[in-house]
Amino acid sequence: MTIRVVLVDDQELIRVGFRMILDAQDDIEVVGEADDGDTALEALPRLAADVVLMDVRMPRMSGVEATRRIVAEGGGPRVLILTTFDLDEYAYDALQAGASGFLLKDAPLSDLVSAIRHVHSGDAVVAPSTTRRLLRQFTRSRPTGGEAQACPAGLDELTAREREVLLLVAKGLSNTEIAEHLVLSEGTVKIHVGRILTKLGLRDRVQAVVLAYEAGVVTIGDH
Repeated sequence: MTIRVVLVDDQELIRVGFRMILDAQDDIEVVGEADDGDTALEALPRLAADVVLMDVRMPRMSGVEATRRIVAEGGGPRVLILTTFDLDEYAYDALQAGASGFLLKDAPLSDLVSAIRHVHSGDAVVAPSTTRRLLRQFTRSRPTGGEAQACPAGLDELTAREREVLLLVAKGLSNTEIAEHLVLSEGTVKIHVGRILTKLGLRDRVQAVVLAYEAGVVTIGDH
């Protein structure tokens, strides 16, 4: 099956570079480009895309707002956010808006291709260690407003093991790493992750990471 990708970035050189890399893959086809969120939303209905590579900071409509609208429509493509990571709280906001993950713009070719394949297959965690670093940087830089995040519905329904797995997911561990840490099979970990998402009413692992940070299940001081 060919993965149909749309590139959304206000820098033409970046779009050209990504197109050259992705079109060289046997299972990936770039079916469209856009230079901002507005243009992307207009083009997506006729492109039947599977994955959108979405820049964050663009003129007119940002990648965050475009992501929010794509996800709100339901049944559309998954969104993979592109970020420079310098201090991109917008990338965090995009995860909250429903993005399936994010990738650094200077990531190696193999990471870019792998990320698209993982997101297309439903595995939202693209780069666990990078996800953790971004969230920690964001948490340090963003004011809390002095208000505690309400405990999400369903969190109290998690078993002790499920809370343990959620903590490790939030710390950026993959299923394989969690299995090694807890001395479980990877299949068992996948079952636990699935139950966590169901109980918390979440779409994917990225949402689980965001929720865990906001609810205080894991904090920036945890290692």
